[in-house]
Amino acid sequence: MDLNLLVVLDAIFTEGGITQAAAKLNLTQPAVSHALARLRDLLGDPLFVRAGRGLTPTPFARNLIHPVRESLRGLEIALSEAAHFDPANSRRRFVLGIRDVLEARILPALLHRITEEAPGVDLSAIHIDRRELEGELAAGRVDAALDIWLGLPERIHRRLMMEDRFIVVVRNGHPRVRGRIDLDGYLAEQHVLVSARTSGPGLEDLELTRLGHSRHVRLRCQHYFAGCRVVSQTDLILTMTEHYARITNRPFANQILPFPVEGPGLDAYLYWHANVETDPANLWLRRVIAETMASLPTRDL
Repeated sequence: MDLNLLVVLDAIFTEGGITQAAAKLNLTQPAVSHALARLRDLLGDPLFVRAGRGLTPTPFARNLIHPVRESLRGLEIALSEAAHFDPANSRRRFVLGIRDVLEARILPALLHRITEEAPGVDLSAIHIDRRELEGELAAGRVDAALDIWLGLPERIHRRLMMEDRFIVVVRNGHPRVRGRIDLDGYLAEQHVLVSARTSGPGLEDLELTRLGHSRHVRLRCQHYFAGCRVVSQTDLILTMTEHYARITNRPFANQILPFPVEGPGLDAYLYWHANVETDPANLWLRRVIAETMASLPTRDL
């Protein structure tokens, strides 16, 4: 089979139409239509069916696209490994999956280091659903990711980048919390829970449940900045990681107190796929990220 046909298949699947695929591949529409016809003959399946103005993949095409993309990505990596990545002259854009709690802490220093070593390299920092991370790394749509410990298969490599711990954010002038909070006092208060999910416990709740405790979550919201602001104007308290708290809390001057439970922290890991383990460009990116995180101060005061 002509491997160019698989490139066409991937483009049509991604773009949802022949016109868009032709534009992406810099080919004519008849050329893409002809390639699709050849694929249909070779594979014995229509692959795509008309749906409105676009094309919808058949079940056969959906089952086929992942191994096709894996194969194309493998060829791309095999070719790139033979070349030397020159950061000083590269015009590449890297895609980094990252959580918002790490983004504000890491990106300023990371961009500064990238600018010094690779002035032509761009960076996209994006949010990724954790359920999709393995597929995004495997397909090469994401070069690396920074997140908490995730139970991913061995083909997703990882490295511990930063250790962190939970703390409690309480407003100055809180009538019951002044400078310290014990477990009984913590459980007696009403809480803010920050989560991108619409329901379910936070990591701190899992630790409390393990010890046989529970708390009253009065407010569930999406962002820690909003949570810190709510805390500054109410008697609610917020549990979050220390490093990020010292950034988001600056405008509010809330109290930052130790979490009253000894337990696991919220460490950050760098993730990448096995198929880029020796890729020169990815090796450079991972080195820059590791060196940047190692250079960060222990506390962002």
